[in-house]
Amino acid sequence: MTEYLDGIKRVLLGRPMRSDALGNTLLPKRIALPVFASDALSSVAYAPDEILLTLSFAGLAVTALSPWVGLAVVVLLVVVVASYRQTVKAYPSGGGDYEVATKNLGGTAGLVVASALLVDYVLTVAVSISSGAQYLSATFPALIGKEALIGASIIAILALLNLRGMRESGKAFAIPTYLYLIAVGAMILTGFYQWATGSLGQAPTAAYDVAAKGQYSAGLVGVAGFILILRAFSSGCAALTGVEAIANGVPAFRKPKSKNAATTLALLGTISAVMLMSILFLAGRTGVRSVENPATDLLLHGKPVGGAITVDPVIGQLAATIFANAKPMFYLVTIVTGLILVLAANTAFNGFPQLAQVLARDSFLPHQLYNRGDRLSYSNGILVLAIGAIVLVLSFDAQVTRLIQLYIVGVFIAFTTSQLGMVVHWTRSLGVSTDANERRAMKRSRVVNVIGFLISGSVLIIVMATKFIHGAWMALLLMALVFVVMMGIRKHYRSAKKELEVPDFQRALALPSRVHAIVLVSSLHQPAMRAISYARATSPSTLELVTVDIDADGTRDLKQQWRQSGVPVPLTVLDSPFRDITGPVVKYVRNLRKSSPRDLVVVYIPEYLVAHWWEAALHNHSATRLRVRLQFVPGVVMATVPWQLTGAYDHVAKPGANAKIKPPEQPKKEF
Repeated sequence: MTEYLDGIKRVLLGRPMRSDALGNTLLPKRIALPVFASDALSSVAYAPDEILLTLSFAGLAVTALSPWVGLAVVVLLVVVVASYRQTVKAYPSGGGDYEVATKNLGGTAGLVVASALLVDYVLTVAVSISSGAQYLSATFPALIGKEALIGASIIAILALLNLRGMRESGKAFAIPTYLYLIAVGAMILTGFYQWATGSLGQAPTAAYDVAAKGQYSAGLVGVAGFILILRAFSSGCAALTGVEAIANGVPAFRKPKSKNAATTLALLGTISAVMLMSILFLAGRTGVRSVENPATDLLLHGKPVGGAITVDPVIGQLAATIFANAKPMFYLVTIVTGLILVLAANTAFNGFPQLAQVLARDSFLPHQLYNRGDRLSYSNGILVLAIGAIVLVLSFDAQVTRLIQLYIVGVFIAFTTSQLGMVVHWTRSLGVSTDANERRAMKRSRVVNVIGFLISGSVLIIVMATKFIHGAWMALLLMALVFVVMMGIRKHYRSAKKELEVPDFQRALALPSRVHAIVLVSSLHQPAMRAISYARATSPSTLELVTVDIDADGTRDLKQQWRQSGVPVPLTVLDSPFRDITGPVVKYVRNLRKSSPRDLVVVYIPEYLVAHWWEAALHNHSATRLRVRLQFVPGVVMATVPWQLTGAYDHVAKPGANAKIKPPEQPKKEF
């Protein structure tokens, strides 16, 4: 069975890579951009939808403000990118926001940031994949209603690709990412050309009016209107997600790591800003409508359109309008947009494991997350992320509008705390630096981070105020839960380390007073005889065979076999009126320990291993149950003595005329 599973693993993941081949997995900028920036680039695909959808609550006229909301998002994007360029230069080890907060603001602040980022990475995968599934279903109507299943399947495929290694996954995702940039860039340039020449058409939804909802029926009036603008801004801030992943992934870049990471950040910010503003501008010129419930929110001649009307995402509507006479380009844009939304999750598949290994190094997460897998990727972190994202996608039925409310909160907690940490970092550095040029550079960097802290902190307040009752409270609850769990893990590791310390090596090396050896037997077969031989070879103080009487005939046969064999070891029979094997053995060993607390008890458990995986179901595995119970008895050492069955009985000749057919043996208890 093990060989079969290993063969399947090799086919799926490839051959294991040597540790000294780690340098070959580092990424050049052309590969790092699609690996780490696909999340932020893909945000342009759904950030305009969220801005327009939120503004539509107050009616069609208010949606004209979308470019101004987008401009505010771009200003914030520029500030955050500039701030993170300082971070990757000052902290190139890959800890990112967590390392910045921990070293400058203390462990608690660092853990708050880590909790926020871990939750946000899971949400990134869930939101991106769900949005991609919706784009695919919009392109291929046969997929409508199957978005959750499609999303879960895509997450599994992404996990598999990342388990093969970061460089391989980066190569696989580079082509679709660049195709997305080329396709959307061509759409934007064509749209601007058509607008300049007066040939730009109207979107499929341009004929509809938008119904204002409840308190917004009078438009942007009073506090409610102001809050709506802020809510649209906070939804549009989804375009900033993924920026922090580059700070966590600096170790994956080729040298010079910090410089290459900073350059990638600048490219990311520039491309995202241009695309976001261009899409919002063209959406306004083509009359794109984006509403929550098309049947009731879209009006035709003053009445709801009703029926099963569907509204495609903003980029889908723009592609249909701009490429009305070039259907292949329309399909290219919608398909690559769906793909980039899927590939955006790959940013989290690189950021989450990197952050998890840093936290595991600091004992806030299980140490298994620190180890690299066969392909030098942090495979355990990849699997944890995939499982968490699949649970979210299935729980929320891949509905982006519901998931997006949980989004953004975590990343802005990380943004704000990190920027404050960088301000403290530069202030401390100025206190010890004497070089005039260095001090001027540090002061400029501190100004950038102060602005970043003030703006991102303000946005965090806005996000909390506008999204809390709409689902952000769930994200905060998840962060608090992750924080408590990590504190518990750290407490356990500290306690275990303290308990495992050796205060006196000479005392620890002292030999036990006596060694009592017990060999568990049900029959004097080959495994039992091997266990007896091993036990005798250790020259214990005492040695005995122990069996449990659950079948009178079997016990009588064992006694007779023992007497005839001449084995020079006494046999002890334990009574078991309820036919339990494990309980009497554990009780007997405990009593032996109580009678001589300074002595050592060694229990030898003979066990045979089957030749075929399916044969394991034919045995009762009492040896496994005994090991599990005995490992909690102090002062007891268990020694499993394996006997490998070769399967030679498969080749025994069938009974013929001269063969003697033996009656079937009665089943016996096994150790």
